[in-house]
This record gives sequence, C-alpha cells and structure tokens, in this order.
Amino acid sequence: MGLIEFQNVSKNYGQVQALTQVSLNLEANKIYGLLGRNGAGKTTMLNILTNKIFPTVGQVLLNCENVTENDNAQTQMFYMSEMNLYPEGMRVGQAFRWTKEFYPNFATDYAHSLAQKFGLSTKKKVKALSTGYNSIFKLIITLATNAPIIIFDEPILGLDANHRDLFYKELLAKYNETPQTVIISTHLIDEVADILEEAIIIKSGDIILQQPVEQMLQSAYTVSGEESKVDEFAADKKVIHQEMLGRFKSATIYGECHSEERELAASLNLDITSAPLQKLFIYLTN
Repeated sequence: MGLIEFQNVSKNYGQVQALTQVSLNLEANKIYGLLGRNGAGKTTMLNILTNKIFPTVGQVLLNCENVTENDNAQTQMFYMSEMNLYPEGMRVGQAFRWTKEFYPNFATDYAHSLAQKFGLSTKKKVKALSTGYNSIFKLIITLATNAPIIIFDEPILGLDANHRDLFYKELLAKYNETPQTVIISTHLIDEVADILEEAIIIKSGDIILQQPVEQMLQSAYTVSGEESKVDEFAADKKVIHQEMLGRFKSATIYGECHSEERELAASLNLDITSAPLQKLFIYLTN
C-alpha cells in the first residue's frame, strides 16, 4: 500500500477517454517522473489527484483516504500547474505572504533567498513576469511550501539553461535536507533523468510502465563503432534507434546486455554505454 494510490481510475470527456483504468502506487519520499507525450494524460492524472477534476470511474487515495473533496488530503499537496492561479496585480512578495496563510510551513526566508539566487524581484507584479520568470516564481513557491507532496507540471517552461540547472540543484538540495514526495510531470526526459528515482510512463491514457529508473535503463544499451561492425553486432537484436556520423555508427538496442554481448562487442572493437532514458522513452511510446 502506497502513500498515493490510483485505483482503476478512468476519465472521460464526452466520447474522449483521457485515462483508462489507471492503477498505481506512489511511496513516500521518492522523486517520481510522470513521463508522457503531450496529451498522454499526465495533467489529467494530476488534476484528479489534486481535486481539480473528478474521475469518471475509480478513486485516488492519499494515506488511505479518498482525495475527493477532502481538505485534509489536499493540504498535504502543493501543485505547480502550467496555469498561473495568482492575481495578476499581486506582487511576488505578497504572493509569498498569501501562500503562507494556506500553507503554514511555508518558508518565507527560504523563498526570498531563492528569489535572490534566481534574480527574481519580489517587488514585481505577477502580470509583469516573463514566461521564464513566471515559471521561476511558481517553482520557488512550490519548493518553499514544505508540503509533504510537491508536484511540478512542466516546470521548466521558458527557463534558460542556467536557471534549469539551478532549479535541479535546489530541488535535490531541498530533498536531501527534508525528503518529500516529488512528482515531476514532463515530456523533456533527458534533463530530469538524473534526478528521478522512479519513472511512470503514460501513453494515450494508459500506464505502460512504472519502474525504478536504474532498472529501466538496464533494459537497453547503446553500442558504437565502425558501421559494418555495429551492423554485425546488431544483426539479430532489436534496434530501437541508430545514428550515423561518417563511418561511425551507434545503435541503441532493447534488451539486457549480458557477458556474451560484452565479449562480442570487445572482439569487434565496439564501445557499449548505457542508453539515454529519452531514447528508451521514445521507443516505448511509439
């Protein structure tokens, strides 16, 4: 039994089925990646979890309590959605104070220190923030709430490389200091792969895989070297991606890499590396 349980959850919008009998358990104090293409059903799942919409069938439990119209359950979670729910005329500093009224553990000093690190003026009005700084504003509030469960829906929208890197570092530092259940919903897999403990892959409203990332990555590998030798190695294997650069070729193979494969690769003077999660994700969702 997990901290969060989806029990046979389906969601219909008229004739469109956004979720189909989704069942999964999420444990406390782990970093989860909810991975799927645009329109796969990620946001629908999160909206049901956070009581923005209701399931057509099934239920979601938090600590064995149904989350639907349950104020106690909802105060345990903070959801950073793509939508901005703060009044546009409100200043950033006012938003910090306002959030503390609803989340008493909100760390105001921490929020201000993050604003300084990210270069976000707390005197600016929400409506004056660029797309990137609007994302930063919401990231800071989410991190500072100290809610047991924090949820990020496409968190790095509009962020430049430096700010994305800073966000990941701050998230991990916060998590290491005070562990929380973290859910990151995104279709940008490569950047979050290194910080996820477990990945949930959703395709067309169905959960097709839930697995620890380390275990998932063991299900594929990349072999690279001279084109003809890569082709010889991969002849009887399931190739899910390949790239060419002159006479140099790399092939990503779906399957475990056993000692026999390593010996064959060595005899052909080929290199074997772990497959990127992004390539595995593309293969599994095609």
